[in-house]
Amino acid sequence: MLEITADKLAFIIIRAREYDSGINAWAHSGQRKGTGVRSELHEFIANLNEDEQAALTAIMWIGRDSFDASELDEAMATARTKQTAPTEDYLMGEPRLADLLEAGMEALGISPEYEEDDLQHQV
Repeated sequence: MLEITADKLAFIIIRAREYDSGINAWAHSGQRKGTGVRSELHEFIANLNEDEQAALTAIMWIGRDSFDASELDEAMATARTKQTAPTEDYLMGEPRLADLLEAGMEALGISPEYEEDDLQHQV
C-alpha cells in the first residue's frame, strides 16, 4: 500500500521541476528565486512522516529501476532500514528527482500528469 498521497507526490514533482529547471531567476529582493523553492521543497519533505518519506524514496527508486513496481513493499522496507541521511537531503541530491518520481508513479499505475494538472489548477 502506498503511504503517500498522489497530491503530495505531485506537489514534490512540481517543486523539484521548478528547482531543477532553471527557474532560479533573480527575485526582486536580489535573492535567487530557486533558493525559496529549494527551501520550500526541503521543508515539505522533512515534514512528511516516516511512512511517507519511505514511500517517496521507494517511488524514486522504482523510477530509477533500482526496484520493480512489484517490489514496492520491499523498497519501502529498505528505505526505512537503510536510511543514512535525512530523506530530504538524500532526495534533493538526486538531479532528476521529478523525472524519477514521475517514472515511479507511472510504473505503479498512478498518473502523474493528472495529479500535477489537478494540483496546478487549484493554485
